Amino acid sequence: MRRKAYLGVTAGVAALAAAGWLATKENGAARAGAAPTPAIPVMAGIAAVREVPAYVRGIGTVQAYNTVVVKSRVDGHITRVSFEEGQEVEAGQLLFEIDPRPSHAALAQLEAAKQRDFILLRAARRDLERYAKLVDKAFQSRQSYDNQKATVEQLESAIRSDEAQIEQATLNLIYADICSPIAGRAGARLMDRGNLVQASQGTPLVTITQVKPIYVSFTAPQDWLGALRRNQEASPLAVLTYTSDNRQFLSEGKLSLIDNRIDTASGTVHLKAVFENADERLWPGEFVSVRVVLETRKNIVTVPAEAVMQGPNGPYVYVIQPDGTVERRPVQLTETQEGIALIEKGLSAGQQVVTQGQYRLTNGSRIRVESSRAPLG
Repeated sequence: MRRKAYLGVTAGVAALAAAGWLATKENGAARAGAAPTPAIPVMAGIAAVREVPAYVRGIGTVQAYNTVVVKSRVDGHITRVSFEEGQEVEAGQLLFEIDPRPSHAALAQLEAAKQRDFILLRAARRDLERYAKLVDKAFQSRQSYDNQKATVEQLESAIRSDEAQIEQATLNLIYADICSPIAGRAGARLMDRGNLVQASQGTPLVTITQVKPIYVSFTAPQDWLGALRRNQEASPLAVLTYTSDNRQFLSEGKLSLIDNRIDTASGTVHLKAVFENADERLWPGEFVSVRVVLETRKNIVTVPAEAVMQGPNGPYVYVIQPDGTVERRPVQLTETQEGIALIEKGLSAGQQVVTQGQYRLTNGSRIRVESSRAPLG
């Protein structure tokens, strides 16, 4: 009886084991027939070798090459304004005219005084000649002769004074025409026609700024001073200016000044660059981003900046393998500029890297490239 029960239990266990084996086999067959894991769509770029400039960056202010505040050198009413606000003016161009009639009258008066003194001098010289003859014959005293000689010298001095005053009056007549001392752009007109100006008050009439060429004044960290001086001695360094948001290129010039001292408060050195500014894209007072091209790095491997990710152990990229999978590879990043990452170690030219879609990837993930960027170069 017990033997029959034991055989029954054994048979039941065997049946259950057989059923489990069949179920496992069926599940395995189902898995074997299932579709593979879909590839992850990504965008890709290609590493390329190129020459990349090394920049020293700074923030600068555009300064006029020359600035002149025009003032009157004579007193009088403004009778004429000969320019428009904001107009380009040439050196020597008439800007304002001060009423010249008082200067004409003063000049005429001085010329008449000189003529009078000249007539008196001519008569005094004749008398001196007569006195000289009479003194020798004792018909005239030596004192009278000496007094007449002093009179002649006094009149000669008066004529020299008259000539100096005439020269000053002539200058005042010239100064009645106020001309631009430099070529540049006129600013806002500060005095209008009909106003009385006085030279002693130094009232500004207009400001002229020379914008072609033009300066950009900026600073750089003191750590770059040695490299800046070395390269500047070889040849003037190129300086590039961009808008303050670094999005738009403005102009290229040359470094013209490395200041002779370092600002101890900020640890920076003052620099200045000159630009031709023929298109007037730089304007006095404008804030700009500045890049000094220190040198050009050759044979640098570059990839799009978005290809480089930051991990706990440093930067890395996903390199696309020939079998359609990706390899997570650490790289040594030099710097990122203009949307380009400079790779010192870890990549070779021609390798394809993922530029978008990295956040869904792990090492060995299968991917599908939706589009690629052309090699940088």
